[in-house]
Amino acid sequence: MEKKQEGFSQLAITLLNYYDGAYYVDINTGEYTVLVPLKGLKKLNAPYTGDDFYTDSVKILSKCVHPNDLENIKKASDKNTILEALSEGDVYTNIFRIIINENVIHMKRSLFLCPDRDHAICCLENIEEDFIKKETQKKNLESAERMARFDELTGVRNKNAFKEYSESIDDKIKSGEKNFSFGLILCDMNDLKLMNDTRGHNFGDEYIQRASRIICNIFTHSPVFRIGGDEFVVVLTGEDYENRRELLNLLIVESLENKKSRSGPVIAAGMSVYKAGSDKSFSKVFNRADKLMYKNKKELKSIFINRLGKDVERIDVKITNERKRLLDALFGAFCTVSDGGYLYLNDMCYDFSRWSYSLVTDFAMPSEYMYQVGKLWDEHIHPDDLKAYRKAVDKIFSKSDAGLMPLKYRARKADGTYVLLSTRGFVLNDKDGDPEYFGGIIVPL
Repeated sequence: MEKKQEGFSQLAITLLNYYDGAYYVDINTGEYTVLVPLKGLKKLNAPYTGDDFYTDSVKILSKCVHPNDLENIKKASDKNTILEALSEGDVYTNIFRIIINENVIHMKRSLFLCPDRDHAICCLENIEEDFIKKETQKKNLESAERMARFDELTGVRNKNAFKEYSESIDDKIKSGEKNFSFGLILCDMNDLKLMNDTRGHNFGDEYIQRASRIICNIFTHSPVFRIGGDEFVVVLTGEDYENRRELLNLLIVESLENKKSRSGPVIAAGMSVYKAGSDKSFSKVFNRADKLMYKNKKELKSIFINRLGKDVERIDVKITNERKRLLDALFGAFCTVSDGGYLYLNDMCYDFSRWSYSLVTDFAMPSEYMYQVGKLWDEHIHPDDLKAYRKAVDKIFSKSDAGLMPLKYRARKADGTYVLLSTRGFVLNDKDGDPEYFGGIIVPL
């Protein structure tokens, strides 16, 4: 069932690999399916499916939860409590302790509401290492002097520390110190305001923390500063300075992948290097990096993708409510006239699809509503059949009549086994003759 993680968009590929256990839950009925088996908790013999997530989760966790946290986990697992929390925000989180081999481990359970608002992904995460780090950091930050120089949210150095550090570099520049070199990388997160407005500031804070970890994990030999809400500065020193181009490229590549897959922070970056003799101050180097960062920020925002032969669509364009209602109406009509099988319908203007619930469940897809589902479905197709499948899809869009075209191929189900499918796809064109909707019927053989 762990293969189900491949359905929760590219975002889930990252998330579900990151968590120690995950469930796909119908928050109304309580029905659930395991996406990622509980790591390190095999002795609990937790079921892979069930009819009452709210009751079963308490039964499972009560076998290992710390006695002092048992009542809290019962309250936090109450159906009404969870539904109320998810009605107010898209994420519901609680922290508790479990005991494994006499060791106390802190766990974090998060329920992420799916786009259909009827399902949620419940993720369990071992945060003991982070908890220990935070406790250590908390002790280290108890002194007023340290608190004044480190960012509370991310743990990196703050704007005050950056001011002191830049002044010390200015002193070296003015003194004419020989063999002195450094570089700067300015980083700025794309779409943080949108994240805060749509997902809440708590999610935005986690987004900032993830961006900080990415930067720190790449530039391991350089001080990192958070100088604004979503702005970071890396002062390149030592090995990082010597390998600056390779490291910057790692950051750019990861941001591009996150942009395409919606799986993490998109970080714009610009780099500049101190030029002895011509740069009379730290600010000269900073301003060059700042301009290059904003240039990269615009480039990232302008990235386009090409899906299923349709001309370019912006990644960050969301389907309108009117188009979503039209998609639902067309899908309903499609269900009425179809004769069984799995159904899917894609609005190609937004690359936004609706899939039948049985198809979503049987093949471990994240939701009945999904963006950019073509790439997700490709990952379910047997490698030996993928080339023929893509060729058939291209053929559909190349035909002037856009008629039904049967295709047989193997696809991986939620349990990891492959099943032979027969698919008949079709294209609906708009008034100008351009593909507007792409749909089909998938029948297991």
